[in-house]
Amino acid sequence: MPAVTVENTLELPRLAEAAPEGRQRPVRSVTTAPSGHEGEGFPVYRAFAGVSAGLLDPFIHLDQMGEVEYAPGEPKGTPWHPHRGFETVTYMMDGQMEHSDSHGGGGVIADGATQWMTAGSGILHIEKPPEHLVMSGGLFHGIQLWVNLPRANKWNPPQYQSIQGGETTLLSSPDGGALVRVIAGEVDGHHGPGNTFTPITLLHATLSPGARLVLPWRTDFNALVYALSGRGGVGEERHPLRAAQLAVFGAGDLLTIEATDHPDARTPDLDVLVLGGQPIREPVVQYGPFVMNSKAEVIQAFEDFQAGRMGVIPTERVPHAGHDQAPPAREN
Repeated sequence: MPAVTVENTLELPRLAEAAPEGRQRPVRSVTTAPSGHEGEGFPVYRAFAGVSAGLLDPFIHLDQMGEVEYAPGEPKGTPWHPHRGFETVTYMMDGQMEHSDSHGGGGVIADGATQWMTAGSGILHIEKPPEHLVMSGGLFHGIQLWVNLPRANKWNPPQYQSIQGGETTLLSSPDGGALVRVIAGEVDGHHGPGNTFTPITLLHATLSPGARLVLPWRTDFNALVYALSGRGGVGEERHPLRAAQLAVFGAGDLLTIEATDHPDARTPDLDVLVLGGQPIREPVVQYGPFVMNSKAEVIQAFEDFQAGRMGVIPTERVPHAGHDQAPPAREN
């Protein structure tokens, strides 16, 4: 899982040592993500399955895509589809995905890059592996996160951010045992490049065997840790955490993650996503690709999509006959 890495973490800016008066966040629950399939059939782990929506707010959905080694001809993506009322965040650690949308956004997501798409009032988009990757096969691993928008921003015009891997803020734990990639938001005064309407923090951390990472965390944010690979523990009580498991934390201002001294031989490091945000605390009605505040708004979204009011598939992207068709201010 290379994403963005460095040879010597001690050359990076370091997180400060945790304040002794800080209050550790307790672990409220650990759940195991069930596996499933998305789009045209690529494998995913549903990270938020079985967790109360109130504990996830402002996040709606998290899929771990892969990790899978495709044979030639096997890589798959998603067909054209609509979204309204939230933001999609696609982060690629291995392999590549191409994004196109009806608002003019697009590009290749690879090598630790992130695509941040604000669907807002409505957009059509497609994500698929490049043709050369379809032909060759290869390793594929990424995540897609859905971030809710407050009622006041659900009707904003769509926007698109392309965050290249080299733009990600890189930090080290005080002893160099953990590499922290800040994608959006802020940790210990260090800001990530992603601009968000909803105040959140999103980071990807890699912990060497036996390493311990203590993060200062905003008290008004919730706190979630999802293990992408490896084994370790979370919280002051070192509750066991392994790949495809999500830990939900309670109140406090410090977040502790540790990698086991006896790692899995296949994945010696512990890789985790750490995310948290300020709860929106508004009604949420989700149906498929629409996340709104009421059933009436979801029905309107379907009607607007069917009437073509969420955009038009660019002409050069329309499939051949016989095939299915289907920056904001930073918040800290």
